[in-house]
Amino acid sequence: MTCPVPVAAPANTPRAHEAVPKQHQALPEGFEEFMVHRVMQRVDVMLEKRLRDAIATVVQEQTRSVLPRLREEIESVVRHSVYEAVADELAAGQAPASVA
Repeated sequence: MTCPVPVAAPANTPRAHEAVPKQHQALPEGFEEFMVHRVMQRVDVMLEKRLRDAIATVVQEQTRSVLPRLREEIESVVRHSVYEAVADELAAGQAPASVA
């Protein structure tokens, strides 16, 4: 049985577990600020759309849940208003000049 023999990497080749130093390039003056500004613009646009969609969903859900109660209230107000108007007319005792 043969044992594998470790082979040494050449001296100028970085090993896989060693970090390869990155070369830093000098960024142009104001580039970082420019990038922050651009990223914030994109975030602003995305947030505006997503918040608009989220708010619209919540408003629709709330409207659906409130709608039956709102209809009941409107019906009650109309009914009472009609009752009062009829009662006021009957109490006034004014009959039309001619009933056709």
